[in-house]
Amino acid sequence: MSTVTTPADRVTSDPSAPPRPRLDWRLRFATLSLIWGFSFLLIKVGTEGYAPFQVTLGRLVFGTAVLATAMAVRRERLPRGARTWGHLAVAAFLLNALPFSLFAYAELTIPSTLAGICNATSPLWGMALSLVALSEDRPTRVRVAGLGLGFLGVLTVLGAWQGFHGLDAKGTALALLASLSYPIGWIYVRRTLAGTGHSHLSMTGAQLLLATVQLAVVTPLFTTLPTRVSLVPLLAIAALGALGTGLAVLLQYGLVAEVGPTTAQMVTYFIPVIATAAGVALLGEALAWSTPVGAVIVLIGAALTQVRPKPRQAPQR
Repeated sequence: MSTVTTPADRVTSDPSAPPRPRLDWRLRFATLSLIWGFSFLLIKVGTEGYAPFQVTLGRLVFGTAVLATAMAVRRERLPRGARTWGHLAVAAFLLNALPFSLFAYAELTIPSTLAGICNATSPLWGMALSLVALSEDRPTRVRVAGLGLGFLGVLTVLGAWQGFHGLDAKGTALALLASLSYPIGWIYVRRTLAGTGHSHLSMTGAQLLLATVQLAVVTPLFTTLPTRVSLVPLLAIAALGALGTGLAVLLQYGLVAEVGPTTAQMVTYFIPVIATAAGVALLGEALAWSTPVGAVIVLIGAALTQVRPKPRQAPQR
């Protein structure tokens, strides 16, 4: 569920990063997993009181506020250059405005558990797209097998052998499109924003700011002001933005800097587990046997797509 400007597999040490935190990285890893896992429950609660675009706008406002505060504390400046801001606007749409809105609309008709599992397909979409768009990302038998296994898991979650009976096709399609939007955004960023010289924090702060502006323009066109303020959904949106978008980004940066992108990426495989547990335990969502079984297959497939071939060693003379 990474929504940051710099793709996780290309992140390098950031000289502007804060000193190594005292809190053990495993605790921060667990915290990040919980935050992103509960995000789908918070989206569901938010849409019970507000329109999907309003949920997304509120999420971006609170998330941007957190990053703006972090930038002020670290005395970071926003990036400069019209070309950079133009690319960031596209990244903001693909990595924030579009997927956040799609997940919010999807959860009007599908359970948060299914949305969380759909999110886990991002590595599968990413691997499939990278084979076409990134010349350096060569396929291997293991990765291709992981791709096939992962999509088999998706069919299991959706109950394909039953003809997708009882499944809301539109909501599921929106959630899958949201998960597809992330790797498209990552590939775009790798092609256009690599090596700009700006810190990851300033780039992502600018990205969230642009996504907020995009939603601020769109939301009034498709929604009306709520007739009353629903407190619990509003608190869910605030938590979704401040924790699931703002704090989560800061935690992710710290993990990448300390333990590397490969380990930090492993949080992806915990998100659907936590999202499913939260949806069942707190929202009372139904859980068929095919959902956890399919989710496990998806996660195994996604893990296999991330296996990189070992570099060949030069022959000894």
